[in-house]
Amino acid sequence: MTQVSMSTPVNAAPDQVWRLIGGFDAMPDWHPLITRSDASEGGRVRHLTLPDGAVVLERLLSFSESDRAYGYAIIGGPIPVANYRATLRVAARAGQPGSVVEWASEFEPAGAPEADVVALIRGVFQAGFDQLGKVFPG
Repeated sequence: MTQVSMSTPVNAAPDQVWRLIGGFDAMPDWHPLITRSDASEGGRVRHLTLPDGAVVLERLLSFSESDRAYGYAIIGGPIPVANYRATLRVAARAGQPGSVVEWASEFEPAGAPEADVVALIRGVFQAGFDQLGKVFPG
């Protein structure tokens, strides 16, 4: 399995950041690459629309309000991965004000070279982190 894990400091309290990004269907509220999210199956599946109109289907695997974290899987769409699992978490920064957002994934590249898929996933994560820096400027 290939892994991509990234984190970024955010200039806001963990609960404040979680209020923005913690809803499984909330990605259009903070991620610039997601133009729309439609929930189904009681909120356990999200249909994320990309700027080109393509749709990525993701299933919620775990959710913890107290840990400010959720896990999900990609179950369909144009991203060239198989067995994709990821976790998004907001934590307090040790000994410092603000918080840290951690996004970690593991997957098997499918239909594209591993380096290209890693670059794609890193780009998605970084775009979200960059937007959080704009929403919560330091």
